[in-house]
Amino acid sequence: MIMVFIGTAGSGKTTLTGAFGKYLEKNGLSVAYVNLDTGVKRILYTPDIDVREHVTAWELMDEGYGPNGAIVESYDRLLPAVEEYTERVLALDRKNDYVLIDTPGQMETFLFHEFGVRLVEGLPEPLSVYLFGPEILRRPSDFCFVRFFGLMIDLRLGTTTVPAMNKVDTVADLSSYKKYLDDAEYLTSRLKLEPSTGALLAYRMCSVFPELAPPTRVVYLSARTGEGFDELETLAYEHYCTCGDLT
Repeated sequence: MIMVFIGTAGSGKTTLTGAFGKYLEKNGLSVAYVNLDTGVKRILYTPDIDVREHVTAWELMDEGYGPNGAIVESYDRLLPAVEEYTERVLALDRKNDYVLIDTPGQMETFLFHEFGVRLVEGLPEPLSVYLFGPEILRRPSDFCFVRFFGLMIDLRLGTTTVPAMNKVDTVADLSSYKKYLDDAEYLTSRLKLEPSTGALLAYRMCSVFPELAPPTRVVYLSARTGEGFDELETLAYEHYCTCGDLT
């Protein structure tokens, strides 16, 4: 099973990748790790594949690139080796129960650069996990945004994408988030009451979301406490099982 963790900087991808991998290993499963972030300096797992062996963003910054330019240039330099990396991931998949892929902190680098898209296209039915934190969910329209962004990842990469709220251990009342994320009708009804132009746009978007969205459910996770790891493992199993249903 190949799982790709995607999310904005600070969403906890690297920490979650290591923690979820340890959880799987404790349950007797073999796990391989892939680091695709050329800019990370410290990771909490031992990668079986690490693109930093090829190029690092900080080396490019020493050449005069800015932080963002260094990330983009690093993937330009990785692109000629994308088929090699794809084959290496496939080899890990044949030998292990799980392959966990940790993507760059700059999510747009992975989604919009040809390297990330071509690598995922070469993998057999990977499951993408789109991570977001509670700190970005302040208004009803924010909840609409994260649900639609998960749909955009699905469209861009051609994968089944599971939206996952990370860092649930930091919120006092998780149920207040769940009612917006799990119940599209409730979210739409709240957006209808908002007076702003942005809320009107979100209302129109969320009104069609049930028709557009694939059948999946939101997962609630904590890399610190392990909350939701059993649910994430179940979703991964269901994704690869012909009788599974991600709703």
